[in-house]
Amino acid sequence: MTATDYNAMSNDEFRTLVYEWFDGNCPKDIRHTNHRMRRTEIDAWTKTLSVRGWIAPGWPAKYGGMGLGIEKQIIYQEIKEALGVPRGVDQGIVMLGPLLIEHGNDEQRARFLPKIINNEEIWCQGYSEPEAGSDLASLRTEAILDGDEYVVNGSKIWTTLAQDSDWIFTLVRTMKGRRKQEGISFLLINIKSPGITVRTIENLGHEEEFSEVIFENVRVPADQIVGEVNSGWAIAKALLGFERIFIGSPRLAQYALGRLRKIGEVYGLFDDPVFVDKFARVKMDVDDHVKTYARYADVLAKGGTLGAETSVLKIWGTENYQRITELIVETLGELGAATGDLTLPDGTVINHMYIYYYSRATTIYAGSNEIQRNILAKAVLKLPSS
Repeated sequence: MTATDYNAMSNDEFRTLVYEWFDGNCPKDIRHTNHRMRRTEIDAWTKTLSVRGWIAPGWPAKYGGMGLGIEKQIIYQEIKEALGVPRGVDQGIVMLGPLLIEHGNDEQRARFLPKIINNEEIWCQGYSEPEAGSDLASLRTEAILDGDEYVVNGSKIWTTLAQDSDWIFTLVRTMKGRRKQEGISFLLINIKSPGITVRTIENLGHEEEFSEVIFENVRVPADQIVGEVNSGWAIAKALLGFERIFIGSPRLAQYALGRLRKIGEVYGLFDDPVFVDKFARVKMDVDDHVKTYARYADVLAKGGTLGAETSVLKIWGTENYQRITELIVETLGELGAATGDLTLPDGTVINHMYIYYYSRATTIYAGSNEIQRNILAKAVLKLPSS
């Protein structure tokens, strides 16, 4: 079967194709979900996407992806948001897969990519530690070589959906260097290995989305290091580039804007000039973010590289998201303080407090916005440190 060249389609043709397929195939009962869905809830839908060949829109076709250019990827994501198609447990698709394609060896690509794309193995990210969050290079989880295996001891925290994962990609210290960025390696670990304990952490929305992962004398084959030993910081920065682009996506703000629009429509608020003014302001911010995101993403699509300037995407997207969720709570008036599912007059069910709580976390994870502003100040504006 010949792979479809989606990039050869016009944007209108592609938009129609994607809209019709998602609308006809994504189950109604999992759309516009009010929480981050767990593996058991979304596994059947993820497998449907995998069989269709639409699980990895940005991966090259030779590795099982759709091979979409940036314009098409944005259309794909916009339609998913408009229809309320849920996000999967996708760290392997969004982060590890692109990294292995670029930095892994042939054996690693052959071993791991097919199982990621076929939804057979689910991954989580092991970066942050109890005393190494935004200052990631201070990590202490240690991997000591013993024959052809590494023995890993330490812990990772705020690991998203580790309890649903089969594997974890981690940063570990394999050598003590003069600089804390030296001696770090990027290691792939089966999370079911003896010596690993996963302890779930409840978030503000009362969801067990995060975990602490503890490693006690965990033995890991040495060939599961990605890239060169002790050169993991460069790999980590490459993955953070993928993460920054993903997290800098306008998708969260677009989702919240859709919920705000629905509330406005149901309660007839688009006849109220005050509401219309507030809605227009946040919508223009989201539209501007979409255009800026597309411009940065186009650089990557053309083989270019992005530096510290991408921090602006994370700041912009997460703070837009917070402003919109605050406006949702304000717009609902006395109902704004209600927790749990709220049924609107037209039957639409929303959980506005969940996304409000979640928006609080977005300015902290993946490098707090304060850290991102420092990065921009030093690396882009060339301001002095003191």
